[in-house]
Amino acid sequence: MPAVSQESAELEEVVVTGIRGSLTSSMELKRESQGVMDGIVAEDIGKFPDTNLAESMQRVSGVSIDRSLGEGSKVTVRGVGPDFNLVLLNGRQMPASALEDTGASPSRAFDFANLASESISAIEVYKTSRASTPTGGIGATINIKTARPLDNPGLRTSFGAKGVMDTSIDNLPDALQGDSITPEVSGIYSDTFADDKFGIAVSASYQERDFGFNQASVANGWKAFAGDENNWGTIPQPGAPGSENITNRPDPTDTYSVPQNLGYSVTGVERKRTNGQLTLQYAPTDTITTTLDYTYSENKIAQQRNELSVWFNFGPSTSTWTDGPVSSPLIYSETISPATSDLSMGGAKFATKNENKSLGFNVEWQATDSFGLAFDYHDSTAESGADSPYGSNAVLGVAGFFRGTTTADFSRDFPVMSVQLPPGQTGIDASQMEVTGSSFRNSYMKTGVKQAQLTGNLEFFEDSRLDFGVALTDVENRSAYSNVQRDTWGGATSPADYPDEIWRADTVRHYFDNISGSGNPALFNQFFTFDFETVRGIAARAAGDESLYRASPILDTDRRVKEESKSAFVQFSTQWEWGLPMQGAVGLRYEQTDVTSRALVPVPTGIVWVADNEFSLQTTGGTFEQLEGDYDYVLPSLDFAVDITDTLKARASYGQSIGRPLWDDIQGGRTLNRLVRIDGGTGNQGNPALKPLESENFDLSLEWYYGESNYMAVGYFRKNIDNYIGTTIQQQTPYELLTPSGGAYFNAAVAAGCATPACIRQYIFTNFAGQPGVTVTGADETTGDLLGTIAGVAGDPVATFAIEVPLNQKSATLDGWEFNIQHMFGDTGFGVSANYTLVDSGLVYDNYSRSDQFALVGLSDAANLVAFYENDKFQVRAAYNWRDKFLANTIDGGGLPNPVYTEAYGQFDVTTSYTWNDNLTLMAEVINLTDEIYRQHGRTTHQLIMVQQTGPRFMIGARYKFGD
Repeated sequence: MPAVSQESAELEEVVVTGIRGSLTSSMELKRESQGVMDGIVAEDIGKFPDTNLAESMQRVSGVSIDRSLGEGSKVTVRGVGPDFNLVLLNGRQMPASALEDTGASPSRAFDFANLASESISAIEVYKTSRASTPTGGIGATINIKTARPLDNPGLRTSFGAKGVMDTSIDNLPDALQGDSITPEVSGIYSDTFADDKFGIAVSASYQERDFGFNQASVANGWKAFAGDENNWGTIPQPGAPGSENITNRPDPTDTYSVPQNLGYSVTGVERKRTNGQLTLQYAPTDTITTTLDYTYSENKIAQQRNELSVWFNFGPSTSTWTDGPVSSPLIYSETISPATSDLSMGGAKFATKNENKSLGFNVEWQATDSFGLAFDYHDSTAESGADSPYGSNAVLGVAGFFRGTTTADFSRDFPVMSVQLPPGQTGIDASQMEVTGSSFRNSYMKTGVKQAQLTGNLEFFEDSRLDFGVALTDVENRSAYSNVQRDTWGGATSPADYPDEIWRADTVRHYFDNISGSGNPALFNQFFTFDFETVRGIAARAAGDESLYRASPILDTDRRVKEESKSAFVQFSTQWEWGLPMQGAVGLRYEQTDVTSRALVPVPTGIVWVADNEFSLQTTGGTFEQLEGDYDYVLPSLDFAVDITDTLKARASYGQSIGRPLWDDIQGGRTLNRLVRIDGGTGNQGNPALKPLESENFDLSLEWYYGESNYMAVGYFRKNIDNYIGTTIQQQTPYELLTPSGGAYFNAAVAAGCATPACIRQYIFTNFAGQPGVTVTGADETTGDLLGTIAGVAGDPVATFAIEVPLNQKSATLDGWEFNIQHMFGDTGFGVSANYTLVDSGLVYDNYSRSDQFALVGLSDAANLVAFYENDKFQVRAAYNWRDKFLANTIDGGGLPNPVYTEAYGQFDVTTSYTWNDNLTLMAEVINLTDEIYRQHGRTTHQLIMVQQTGPRFMIGARYKFGD
């Protein structure tokens, strides 16, 4: 059997009944464990405490969750982020895959949203390292356990059904709303035969959820500047200092920031999740047990979005500022006259499918009373890709060119956008709307794990045991994508191509009624929504080329990494008494890994100026390049525990562990981003020779078990982590690409008095049309501005790219405290469970610095409170989870070195059930009862990154149980 499960066999001896029984089993799991471990145990077969595994794990002290689409998805443990927590399924290392908006995710983090909870019997969270545990988890190793028929002989069957009503769909445009009630069904069957020699367990679940979220955001980040008497960045106006339209002007030494854009979006989501597992067991003798199991999960997510947004060009402005030394605009207004800029009302369609498969075989042989062997093999994959002919992420830029002076008010939680229309125009005009640019991304990611483990144990004397094992693990990751993009943001077709009736007039304010500031009368309260497929089809016909508006199946960026690891461990554990009962374990683990990384990336051929503020990188096909790396480690571990009294236990643990680099950090090639700016481009380059993170882990804890189901515990932990991967920005000139920015045409326009990109482009089109590199394709029907492209030509400057290169260059120390209490109020049926975690580190983000810097992400305090009541018929459980503010990223949506903080968030959930009889139970649940909002900001709370409104979710259902 997998080594990680050997120390936790006590779990299967506990009879679990109800909430109290589940908490008691979890307590006993903690009490009898080696080292520091917490767990969650199912109340009954097919009845895990929460519908989402991540939501359950956040109840464990030290565990915080990252939310995606309103649900828990990934976990941070003791301040260590999701990428460095190892997830096992029945002791086997699980692969992970995920897609982001612009490509495959670099993350190794397992997404718990892909797994339904009905077939899960327990989750074990190992917080201290041990030799017998596979490497990869610095924060924790999390073992998900599923039902095994021979562990619970006899017939056990359960079937459940729920209706889910997510109120967030009520606050969406009609076209984006899904069904008001969606189904969730699940069933589990377990039985044994032939005197319990054969066993079979089958579980399956299918869940649909239609929901939505509405979001206001500065999606492309904040431009940060430091004041200087001679160079004030973007905020000064012409004239002597003090004459500008600036209130509370930042001091010369302040760091201040201005928004790149501001937008509102409404998104409808349809999720379909299918899970299934088959387990076959055969025990031909009392000493041999074989297990064959197959686990499958599929999670399909479809999203459709409409939005209203504006882009700031950093021209003449009026502004009001907060006090420094980090200064933010309360009001930022750019003067646009005449009113001919674009007011964007774009849309997007996302469709992805995440699929997980795991086939495993296990045989356990208890050769003698004191000697046992186990062999385990599994082949598991996680695959994510597009679920639509339009790709995983399809975006249509839609705009009308009637935007004048634009103002953003960031003084409240909700950012208020105000827009002046042309004189005499009182509303947005459907007859002027058209598709501008577009992007159809086809992203793909697949990770596979093939792992063979041979473990053994030898018991000698009365209380001593030797565990040992070897393993071979092959992990392969492929991350690839293609992008069909039209950078024609000034207009791809013509407004005349689009019938007025396809644009549906709507208002903004009512979609954000739960966020402070949305009632501001200055809000520009108009926008159009539209059906994505209808508008896409019209644009394709107008362009005369369907392929321009459809994803490409040819993945021209393709990165492949293979990690081959060999490992061995030995662990000695014993019990003795020196005045007090004591337990100890000492172990060593050896890990050796070879890394091979190959990458295919497009080869850039040139740079073309396609819109006022945007340059496009032209590319052609590329070839694979291969790089290699390797590392090996010896990792010791030591655990000690002493029973001070029958109820009081103390523990001390020391161990070393490693966490492997992210996939994009060890990619084998250099990738240049398609979008280039007037001052150059960006890109990234991998480094397969990176070493993993190394962590020294120290733990101390004191636990008081003062009743049958009651305990209090306090623990201190410290982690000294080396080899943190930071990035350095290297200014490179790859491929000697020529840019029109700063070229002869450009300089002529500047000499003629042009100071803005728009003016420079029009000057070049007017004076140099037909010259090398200058192509005029027509004129805008509304503004008369010339349209076309300007390419870099001989004599133009070579473009500079800021390339991010990962390096092992940082060390970090974090420490913290965990407090736990679980108390049952006698036989009253009332009980409470609470915990609080404090985490601290000196590596925090310096908001005063504009340079790229290293800081620990995910570091935050967290607290949980669960109160319940149960009797023979009725159960109610109220759970509150809170996570303090934390640093979520050191790079914002514009790729700039700016912090992204997730603000403190608390959520209140309630579940109830009524046992109708021995077989039938009725259930009701409320998630996010108080309708909390989710918000992120930059260097100050006024630098909004995103604020999101969803809504409560209600579920009502029934579960019918057969058998024992």
